[in-house]
Amino acid sequence: MGYYQRLRDLKEDADLTQKEVAQLIGVSVNHYGKYERGETDIPFEKVVILARYYNVSLDYIAGFTNNKQGGAKMLNEDEIRLIDCYTSLNERNKGKLDLFSEQLLEKQNRHS
Repeated sequence: MGYYQRLRDLKEDADLTQKEVAQLIGVSVNHYGKYERGETDIPFEKVVILARYYNVSLDYIAGFTNNKQGGAKMLNEDEIRLIDCYTSLNERNKGKLDLFSEQLLEKQNRHS
């Protein structure tokens, strides 16, 4: 299945019109129709907007998977922030955080 079919299916599942989706991504209705028909490639930044709006993965839109969330779970803002913090740490502090996380999990599991 081509990505253009996915665009059409997502639009229909959300009960949207081509005009509404075109406005969402900032193109004309005519131009959006070309994306849905596979006549024009949709720019990556427009696909990202649609993936966020429909809450699906880019892999799903591209047709690489039939799982709307893609191969991995979509991260929420807190998870993204935590990953950003972790990647900013030096190796020593990453080790400390790993140890602390394991301790928290053990404590949580004992109290569950």
